[in-house]
Amino acid sequence: MQNWYHIVPKNTGLSIYIWIIFCGLPFFFIFRSSSIRDIILGVIMVLLFFLAYRLSFISDSKMVYVWVGIEMTISIVMTILFGYIYFSLFLAFFIGNFKNRLGFIILYIIHLVSTVTTITFVFIEKYNELFPQLPFIIISVLGVILLPFTIYFRNKRILLEGQLEDANKRISQLRVIEERERIARDLHDTLGQKLSLIGLKSDLAKKLIDAKPEKAKSEVQDIHQTARHALKEVREMVSSMKGAKLEDEIIRVKQLLEAAGIAFHLEGDASLNHSPPLIENVISMSLKEAITNVVKHSKAETCWVSIEQTREETHITIRDDGIGISNKVKTEQRHGLQGMRERLEFVNGTLEIESSNGTTLHIRVPNVIQQSKQEGLT
Repeated sequence: MQNWYHIVPKNTGLSIYIWIIFCGLPFFFIFRSSSIRDIILGVIMVLLFFLAYRLSFISDSKMVYVWVGIEMTISIVMTILFGYIYFSLFLAFFIGNFKNRLGFIILYIIHLVSTVTTITFVFIEKYNELFPQLPFIIISVLGVILLPFTIYFRNKRILLEGQLEDANKRISQLRVIEERERIARDLHDTLGQKLSLIGLKSDLAKKLIDAKPEKAKSEVQDIHQTARHALKEVREMVSSMKGAKLEDEIIRVKQLLEAAGIAFHLEGDASLNHSPPLIENVISMSLKEAITNVVKHSKAETCWVSIEQTREETHITIRDDGIGISNKVKTEQRHGLQGMRERLEFVNGTLEIESSNGTTLHIRVPNVIQQSKQEGLT
């Protein structure tokens, strides 16, 4: 049953000294007997009881019932011969530690019935001897009734608390992993766009440095400003994870598209009046990733962004006239689309992709984040 044992039970509500007294008390009852034969028999039974008690803790499930049967027999004999009823408390403690529910119930019923029956019989037969012990007898019977359930449910509680602690540790680990992945996506989206812009402007400045030095100088200045802005964004994101505004993001994606030589057309109002900050942040980051993919992969000449907002949802459409998305989509682009889906799913949003005469992305996000019934109750 267990690979450890305690002759003196712990955490039962009784002092360890009381259990030590219970261990030595049977010898007092035995040595009261005038018969040498009874004394020898009593000592043997006490030693056999503690041996069986030890073995019951370390034996497998089948032998446990054998040792408990021997302990019950010894407890009955000790009660009948010497009026010693306190082995029943040791048995009550052990039965309470029994993990199998059916076995616990069977042993509990057998032990309770045998103990009460034996005590009743001996009390009638030896009324004068047992009457002085009546308060202790009542306490022992109550112990036989209550102690197994107390120990059983205490062990169940400890087991559940252990499982809950393990589950909380696992949840904490998953939260750490999720947060790392989220930060990785944020860094990818933020730095990816800015580095793409820096790369495009660097190529443009290289081409203009001889033909149009002033224009090249202006592009270098833009590169400097973009790099500073990227550094500022990364610092803000790491320090406070500040939410992005869609109006600001529209300005940045416009700059990125113009630097890539892609015409930009905006329809609708970028001021999201009905969306909470979390949803606006997710929409802004998704738009940033979508435009980054247009610049890197689409080979488009024009990009259209349409913003439609109602009280129920916000609908963003990003369309380009590029080559579309083939089945052999690049790993980097696939990573970006997967990151967008994960962001949008977090706020109950959806991403739809159409690849005909270019690529069209439909981003739909409800303005209220719905919670499941289970989440609402927690």
